[in-house]
This record gives sequence, C-alpha cells and structure tokens, in this order.
Amino acid sequence: MSVRPNDGSQPEVVGAPELVVITTASAAPSLAGGAESAAASEEVSHVAELLRSESATITPLFDTASDATPQSAERDTSDDDLSRYFLVDVAPAQMESLALRLNEDASIEAAYVKPPAEPATVLDIGPTDQSAPATPNFRSRQHYLDAAPVGIDADYAWAIAGGKGASVEVIDCEWGWNTNHEDLAANNTGLVGGTNSTNNNHGTAVWGEIGGDHNATGIRGIAPDSPLGASSFVGQSTSGAIKKAADNLGAGDIILLEIHRRGPNGGGGGQQGYIAIEWWPDDFAAIRYAVAKGIVVVEAAGNGWENLDAAIYNTPAAGFPTSWKNPFKTTNPSSDAVVVGAGDPPTGTHGRTISPWNQPYVDRARCGFSNWGSRVDAQGWGWEVTTTGYGDLQGGNRNQWYTDTFSGTSSASPIVTGALACTQGVLKAKGMPLMTSARARTLLRQTGSPQQSATGRPASQRIGNRPSLRQLIPAALKTWVYGRTLTHCYCLATSQGAWAFIKDIGWRRLRSGTADGISNMFTICCNAQSTSGTVSLLMDDRYIYAIMQA
Repeated sequence: MSVRPNDGSQPEVVGAPELVVITTASAAPSLAGGAESAAASEEVSHVAELLRSESATITPLFDTASDATPQSAERDTSDDDLSRYFLVDVAPAQMESLALRLNEDASIEAAYVKPPAEPATVLDIGPTDQSAPATPNFRSRQHYLDAAPVGIDADYAWAIAGGKGASVEVIDCEWGWNTNHEDLAANNTGLVGGTNSTNNNHGTAVWGEIGGDHNATGIRGIAPDSPLGASSFVGQSTSGAIKKAADNLGAGDIILLEIHRRGPNGGGGGQQGYIAIEWWPDDFAAIRYAVAKGIVVVEAAGNGWENLDAAIYNTPAAGFPTSWKNPFKTTNPSSDAVVVGAGDPPTGTHGRTISPWNQPYVDRARCGFSNWGSRVDAQGWGWEVTTTGYGDLQGGNRNQWYTDTFSGTSSASPIVTGALACTQGVLKAKGMPLMTSARARTLLRQTGSPQQSATGRPASQRIGNRPSLRQLIPAALKTWVYGRTLTHCYCLATSQGAWAFIKDIGWRRLRSGTADGISNMFTICCNAQSTSGTVSLLMDDRYIYAIMQA
C-alpha cells in the first residue's frame, strides 16, 4: 500500500496495483498449491519456471476452502468459479511484462494488471486547531436526513419497528476506521479481514453516515441499529476483501464498496477517468458471489467525470479473459450491485450556494465529478455531508473529530446504504422477505426524489433518484410471496371485507381497486383452502393485492 500527501492532516490511502491471473479449470488445482505444486505438474511447470525467473509468487485470490455454494434465484452462477483466480506477488514495475508472458501460456485464460484502488472522495480537509472539550449536537446540519426531496426522510423510518436497521449487518470495504470514535461506540464490530489503517478519516466518515450513535451529541447515523463491520484492503486484494465480507454476512445484509479505480480514460491528473470497480473481472466475480448469497452490494460509481455508457468500456483491458463483457452495458450480465452516483445538495447548505469547483448547487443535479450512465441506480449527497472524522467541523481529540464537507460518490454511497439498511430492518421486523440486491436496485429506480438538471449537467446524464424512505419502505413491503399454504378464509356479508390466513404469515385483508377484484380474489382463496393447494400472493404487512393459485 502507498499513500499520497494532502494538506498535512493525514495522508490519504491509495492501494497498490494487482496482477491477477485466471487459469483454465484444469490448471487451477496445480497452481493452488504454490510454486512447488506447479513445478510438479506438467501442465503448469512452465508457469512455475516463469514465476521463479521473476522472483514472483502466486497464491489463490479467494479463500474457497470453507465456501458454501451460493444459491441464487436470480441468475445462473455456474461460470463464477473462484478457484481459478490467483494473485501474483511481484514488484509493480514487473507486472505488465509478466502479465504479457503469462498470457502466452495455454494454461492461463487471462492475466491483467489492476491500477491502484482509491477512496471515492473528492475533498481531503484537515482538522481545525480548536479544542473540543464537549461535543455539541450536529443533527441540525445533517439535512440529508430531512424529509424528501431534501433528504431521505429518515424520521419516517425511525418511527417504524426495525426502521433503524435492527439486525441488518453492514460491512464497509476500504482501508481505515477509528473504532474509538465517541459517536461510533454502540454498534461497530471491528474488522473481519485485512488490517486497519491509521489513515482512517474516510472509513470513519462512512461509518458515521450509516451508523453514528443516536444520543444528545454529535451526529446521527441513518441506521444506528445496524452492526457495522469492516473489511480492509490493507493485507488483501480488493476482490478478496469483498469475498471476506460476504463470508461474514447472511442474506439481506449489506456490503458497501467505497472505492474506485483508474479506467481506460484515466491517466490524467486527479481522479478523472476513475470508474466503478466491477469493470475488472475478479471484482465483478466477487460481487456476484456476494449477491448470489442474498447480500445487497452497494458500489460507488466513481468520481471520474465519466459516461459509463461510452463505447470505450466495451473494449476489454489488456489481458482480460475473452469471455469478459462490459458490466456497465445493461444488456450484458450484471453484477446486480446497487451503483450510486453523487448529486448536489440543496443550495444554501451550510450557507454555501456553489461547489468548491464553482458549479452552482442545483438540488439533485449530477455533481460535476460524478460518473453517470444507464448502469447507475441511485444518488446521494455528493457535497457537504456532516459526519464523523476529518476534524474540519470540530477538531481537538481525534475521537471527537467531525466534518461537514465529506464529499464524492464516497459520501453519496453510505446514504443509499443507510436507506437500504433501514428498509431491510423494517422487513425483518415484519417477517417479510428481505430485498435481494436486484430488488433493491429496482425499488430505488421506482421510488425517490427525481434527478434534476443543471447547466451542463442534464438529467439525461443519469445518476438516478435520491432515496425517499417514505416511498421506499412501503414499496419494499409490497412483494410477491410464492408457494404458500392458505388455511382459513373469512368475509363479511358483502365479501368486500374479506381476509385470508396464510401459514407462517398470518391474516391479511384482501385489497383491490374494484369490488369484482376482491370477490374474485376471495373465490381463489376459498378454492385454495378447499383443495389444500398453494398460492402466490402480492402482499405487504397488512394487505393481499393479488393472488394466484399455483
């Protein structure tokens, strides 16, 4: 890992380049045992010889020893064989030439170099010099919590059982977190993989947005009852960190990917050309692994000023497998991660009407730096997020540091993550099916406060809607439930007051837009009861809206 200097507060973490190898299925077992095993295998002995000549070592990219095979109702994952992925440890200056030589071998399907990953943040503000003996209440500065369209209407969710994210675990994948921060004491569970970095402002800010403690001081997290974990990119690859997170979570939990990486249009100054990490095959495979387990994955779109629909992303990078397809193209197989862009806050936030890049704020318009495109599902605030860390709002002891300038798709993604955690918590509390990552994407696209246009930043440059929990939660509660047994039916004399009892769910009232609709639904219920057949239902925690006998 390396660091880049900033204004003197803390160096920001930057990952290291990675040389990834994908083998043929037959070669994988021999390489999995390392150089000695490879040398003993005729198929890959020449690979072992090449690695020795470069003083390089090869290890499995993913720990597959204890994997339970992910099951997905949404896609066939038979092509996601993680045992074929390997990481080559060699000096960065040797990676490109070694990848070229590895790609000449018949046992190697692909060998490619990934540029260093970086946090998807824009500003890197240093701490103030002030002392902070007592932290005030900063809730009044957290307008992203307010009612829609300004915020996500967090108060609406908090008033519902489970609406603070109860029992929904969230793991943040990046580098460093201050686990001793005064506003992160209640629910942080520490690291599940990798090594924590002392460069921890970014992760601390992310955690604060999602799970900051609810008390009389500091900030309030969107989902304070969600246990917060971390999987660090220090000591493990980006895709390995994603898989480690997935192996520590269950269906309905959430992984947040707080990074981006230089894409084919990169190479200039700053973060221009940086893109969402799913474009690289091993990261895509790791995300699919998590999604197949029923985990919701949230991914920063990146701060690269890029149109992800551009034709350049259809061309694979050097060394990519021939089977690779551009995941940003919506007609290709999708990772089903929720991809998040960055939108402007309302004008006047914290007294400011213009971004640090001299673009006037237009609420919910695309931030100038944010990537956009048909693959982007939703947006969060990309400027002026008040949260834990950095110390520009309050300095003193670093366990009391707060900021009101956290920015980028890095600040936007935790807002969407928190909204999803609140929604999952409500579903859990009501015994309803939890959202898959694919369903979360669909509901975020169908609900929320619409994207707006600004000069040079039209709404056609899609970053999606800002979540509204007042819309998202009712939409999530209304879901199809399949193969259930209906045991009792009841109706009033007119049949317009009709109820059905579903095994393991309970009573629900029939609801339809027409009188005939209720009568027809009740007839199906009676038939299902009399024949002991199963039914499929469109329902929420109170009503049945449609019913079909299986």
